[in-house]
Amino acid sequence: MIDHLGLQTADAAAAIAFYTRVFAPIGLREALRHETPAGPVVGLAGPDGHPQLWLSPLAEGRERPVHLALRAPSRAAVDEVFALARDAGAEVLHEPRVWPEYHPGYYGVFFRDPDGNNVEAVHHSSPAGPPQD
Repeated sequence: MIDHLGLQTADAAAAIAFYTRVFAPIGLREALRHETPAGPVVGLAGPDGHPQLWLSPLAEGRERPVHLALRAPSRAAVDEVFALARDAGAEVLHEPRVWPEYHPGYYGVFFRDPDGNNVEAVHHSSPAGPPQD
């Protein structure tokens, strides 16, 4: 159900160093890094190599303490989540689309929950084959 979790930090570099040092015994390591003007956004992964914990700098001008992504069984389910969120009056951050910067089969929608958290429904298609709907 939970695909990944993103935490914003006051000092992303310090948080990355902390998590990778303290949780090294369970196999936590840096898997992906994107540099931004505000600082690094880093995906941490366990032994499977799939980044499931993301650390990033605080959003300038407002706090968004949590990013929660839930895994969807298909692209159609992502589209249905989008329609329901829109109908519920949620602020849509990004309509459903493929996000190749994450990986070729990444299909997701982003919106805010009633508390302002950034939530996402995501489906991972096989990059070698057609979308799995």
